[in-house]
Amino acid sequence: MKFGRFIQLLGSAAIVILCSSCEELPSYVEHPLAAFAPQPSGYWNGDGVPGSPKIVVRVGEQKAYFYKGKRVVGESTVSTGKPGFSTPPGSYSVLSKSPDHVSTIFGDYVDDYGNVVRSNIDARKDRRPRGSHFDGAQMPYAMFFRGGYAMHQGYVPPFAASHGCIRLPKGIARTFYENAPVGTPVKVTE
Repeated sequence: MKFGRFIQLLGSAAIVILCSSCEELPSYVEHPLAAFAPQPSGYWNGDGVPGSPKIVVRVGEQKAYFYKGKRVVGESTVSTGKPGFSTPPGSYSVLSKSPDHVSTIFGDYVDDYGNVVRSNIDARKDRRPRGSHFDGAQMPYAMFFRGGYAMHQGYVPPFAASHGCIRLPKGIARTFYENAPVGTPVKVTE
């Protein structure tokens, strides 16, 4: 038997054994390039630091900066509003907070078994398919700063992708939330 044919048979056998296993594939096998994808990042050095809180979001950078007084104590990547749903620039303040907010506008239409029938919908515009119901998007650690616009935990790709909200990665969203009381200034700049 030729060596190349032997390697081919050995590889085929390994695939059969792997596919018949009860174990789930490790994430690096399911998504082999995930390790090279840009990861949301941020830091927090604000514990015990005095000063009034303020959040500055720079849309062009897709970054948020948390200040105490004049000192930057936290930074995070963000994902702001995509084209057609831009995050409005301006000076605002945190109007209200909700640690477990669920959107009443954006989400998915799902069937009775929990299968997504239509994803990423706007309930005000997208008709509900027959036999489905609305499932609102989870928006943990929501801090509303202008009407329906909020800063909250969510998916943070390296580009603007939201419906106008400012999404923060999981690790830093809670920290920003816990350190920004109602009334905290929020400045959104281009």
